[in-house]
Amino acid sequence: MIRTLDDSATLTLMTAATTDIAPGAGSALPIRTVSATRYVTALREGGSLPGLVEADDDGLYVVKFHGAGQGPRVLVAELIAGELGRALGLPVPEIVLVELDPALAPAEPNSEIQDLLERSPGLNLGLDFLPGALAFRPMTELDPALAADIVWFDGLITNVDRTVRNVNLLMWGKRLWLIDHGAALYIHFTWRDPAAHARRPFARIADHVLLPYASSIAAADARLAPRVSRELLERIVAAVPDAWLAGGAGSMEDPERHRRAYVDYLLTRLESPRPFVEDADRARHP
Repeated sequence: MIRTLDDSATLTLMTAATTDIAPGAGSALPIRTVSATRYVTALREGGSLPGLVEADDDGLYVVKFHGAGQGPRVLVAELIAGELGRALGLPVPEIVLVELDPALAPAEPNSEIQDLLERSPGLNLGLDFLPGALAFRPMTELDPALAADIVWFDGLITNVDRTVRNVNLLMWGKRLWLIDHGAALYIHFTWRDPAAHARRPFARIADHVLLPYASSIAAADARLAPRVSRELLERIVAAVPDAWLAGGAGSMEDPERHRRAYVDYLLTRLESPRPFVEDADRARHP
């Protein structure tokens, strides 16, 4: 049986969360690299077998492994979306690259976790662990402008996974935190006609858990869109390890061409008029 982090374990690991801001929040890049020293426990959430890992900086990180069944594309989406969110000032915990030595695997008694660690040598992706954080619950009081910014952001990155069924939002330190962007940027599984895909409406935004709390998405667009530049996106995608981009679909075998595809896709989505903005505001007032 895989060990999981249940509520009692969360309380055991909890420290006093008296600050309003997690370490490293609110800024994008450079991304630190840490080395895993201990696999602590598996987490219940997610289909990619994320685990709580201790690193050589004495920090605890929620780590997604490139050897998991969903593959490294999930890690690419986590890094690009997460760092873009942080650059926009959204509350995303610090992202780190986690160097994993497969020699840690024999210390893990569960065979499934052993196999996962052995399949994930080198760089994996970690998110700063927020001890004692609770899942966002509908009816929680929330700043309408922040809700609108998050809806806008998820529309830009085509995030299909911030719904009532799977909120991917945490409350910690009296603040809302965004986690788990692995389902975003799903165009990268095929790269089929990305320019046309980037201009399509994003009907799934109507299911966004924060839409009922949001103020004008057009106003959020005016705040955030000017802050996303080619230079910023190029800096973010440059941090994606080459190994995560190997074996790309179609003509994307070259990591640099793959990186350019992400930049071009997001810049094309930002061309005016932006259909995802219209979709979101229309969904606010059906």
